[in-house]
Amino acid sequence: MSVIIILCDYVLREGSSVDQPIRVLQVVTHMNRGGLETMIMNYYRQIDREKVQFDFLTHRPESEKKDYNDEILALGGRIFHLPKLNPFSPFYLKQVHLFFRNHPEYKIIHVHLDCMSSVILKIAEMEGVPVRIAHSHSSNQDKNLKYLLKVIYKQSIKKYATHLFACGETAGKWMFGTDNFQIISNAINTKDYTFNVKERKHIRDEFHLKMDDYVIGHVGRFSVVKNQTFLLNVFEYISKTHQNVKLILVGEGTEFLHIKKLVQKKGLEEAVIFTGLRKDVNKLMQAMDVFVFPSLYEGVPVALIEAQAANLPCIVSDKVSCDSKISLDFNQVELKAPLSCWEDAIMKYKNKNRLEGYGDIDIHNYDINDCAIKLQYFYIQGYKNL
Repeated sequence: MSVIIILCDYVLREGSSVDQPIRVLQVVTHMNRGGLETMIMNYYRQIDREKVQFDFLTHRPESEKKDYNDEILALGGRIFHLPKLNPFSPFYLKQVHLFFRNHPEYKIIHVHLDCMSSVILKIAEMEGVPVRIAHSHSSNQDKNLKYLLKVIYKQSIKKYATHLFACGETAGKWMFGTDNFQIISNAINTKDYTFNVKERKHIRDEFHLKMDDYVIGHVGRFSVVKNQTFLLNVFEYISKTHQNVKLILVGEGTEFLHIKKLVQKKGLEEAVIFTGLRKDVNKLMQAMDVFVFPSLYEGVPVALIEAQAANLPCIVSDKVSCDSKISLDFNQVELKAPLSCWEDAIMKYKNKNRLEGYGDIDIHNYDINDCAIKLQYFYIQGYKNL
């Protein structure tokens, strides 16, 4: 690690004579507050923006205000807008071609569109963009009407990308079908998650939680993949036999109204707390006692790294990749298992004092300070080698 850091520092000093920073184009769907977007912003805040700047090519109209837009502009980034991605639309494809013709300054593009990344990568190659990065953030796709289409487009990513990145081994092998990819960790500022007694009390007071309440936490967009319906079933089962148990759900999404109605139907309104989207997830985690993540599939979710950095025991489904494991208290339970198995895994920490901690954590590979240096070094070397 120290050799890499020293080498990176040398490159940055060497590149200091450049008047303008290298501008890297991050190609995304949007910049709402999701795991992928949070990961990009973590890197963006930490890189030396006098050497490397991020601009964003999104697939949403300018009229749709997104969570990170203001911060991107404040950091010196630019935001461009394309129509929603449609590989069969001549208008869309023409707009992509025109964008790259009008912006020849972009020599490096970093594409975060999962299976559909090949659409942008192919056009970028045709328009002469020399460094084209495909980045895998997931280990599967929703089995909906677009599934077959995405599988087809996934096959050609390697043909048009010059470099392959992934959040973990499972995500990389699933997306690229090869071991020839580089892992870019979903890094965080680990110091932000250090346990704080005052913050714990402050957050519990905000949500009218007693200090002896056992708080189960979950952070994620409300979607079928995140499986909040199953989580509610588990919580309902637990609440029937345990007192002073609460559930905090952090996030928004397409399934939000469904989950809220389900809470009402189960009569759990007094025990389930909806926080909505929050900028202070690190603080919210101080109030939790255990973190539950029953997803149908994942790459390496940022929220799960955050929870372990906060020293929370994590109870996750067997569909969540072990690439996410950095703590001894990372417990996998089969989704097919009886609810009693989930209850046992979640409730075994009830009498554990949060102040005592929960075991050793191997967080160094996810510290944003080190990881940002590595990514910055890659961009600078890629630009120098043109």
